Amino acid sequence: MASLSTNYMGLTMKSPVIAGSSGLTNTIEELKEIASNGAGAVVLKSIFEEQIRHETDKLIKEQGGVMGTMQKGYQDTLSTRPYDFNDALNYISDYAKEHTLGDYLKFIENAKKAIDIPVIASINCVSAYDWHYFARRIESAGADALELNIYVLPSNPARTPLENDNVFFEVADAVKQQVSIPVSVKVSYYFSGLTKTLIDLSNTGIKGMVLFNRPFQPDINIDTLEISDLVASTGIHDYEAVVKQLLAGATAVQVASLLYKNGFNQIARLNNGLEKWMEEKNFKTITDFRGKLSQVNVENPAVFERVQFMKLYSKIV
Repeated sequence: MASLSTNYMGLTMKSPVIAGSSGLTNTIEELKEIASNGAGAVVLKSIFEEQIRHETDKLIKEQGGVMGTMQKGYQDTLSTRPYDFNDALNYISDYAKEHTLGDYLKFIENAKKAIDIPVIASINCVSAYDWHYFARRIESAGADALELNIYVLPSNPARTPLENDNVFFEVADAVKQQVSIPVSVKVSYYFSGLTKTLIDLSNTGIKGMVLFNRPFQPDINIDTLEISDLVASTGIHDYEAVVKQLLAGATAVQVASLLYKNGFNQIARLNNGLEKWMEEKNFKTITDFRGKLSQVNVENPAVFERVQFMKLYSKIV
């Protein structure tokens, strides 16, 4: 029987299939079901940077009655944010009434007691300013690792590409100074030089990268003239996609939309399909084939991709 065991960020997992951060990883009951269906690890639903900052500012006011240094620095830098934090805080103040930082830490503790697979906490963030100390509390709560979902969109005309790119490095550096557990960075594809940026990020000391953050795109209802829903792009939907990612060099894959659409039993379906494929190809372990089709040995991947394009469309090669 083929072994699906793999190692991600130093975490030993019985399967390369990870339940990604989503609303489906937000209760202990769902985590138990995810684990029972054979997931290798689970990424808890993200806590938001704005939420951390909101509660921090509230605590400063309650304890000191005056604006602290942290809060003042926060307000002084509002104008440099990649989006309007005032709008975000109006929303997050209501959200935080029912979802506190203490609740998140307790959730991590309970998750570790309830399931026997690695529990990866997640922070959805847009800057490195004054919230990163909270990573220490996540580590103390028992999280096996921390995923930094850095969500910087290129929609602010006042910010340069370099300013947006630097956020990823600033966040990674700030958080790594706070914790000893493995830290991964989840990124989008919004980079002017994607490959170079990812290589540079890999040299910062982080233990993993999650490719790619799936940006939500609003749809417009032309009858009500309102934003009607959110549509996500890409994703892992079958075992063939899992195999392709591993062949390209991935250590593991994260799934979320598939679980939303078809249920947690899809994890077992992915594992079974992967195991059957490995047995057919006489691969005993994932290490036997992981990265087999990687471009790591290609001097200029752009040339390789250009040739494939020519083969497909022009038939001249």
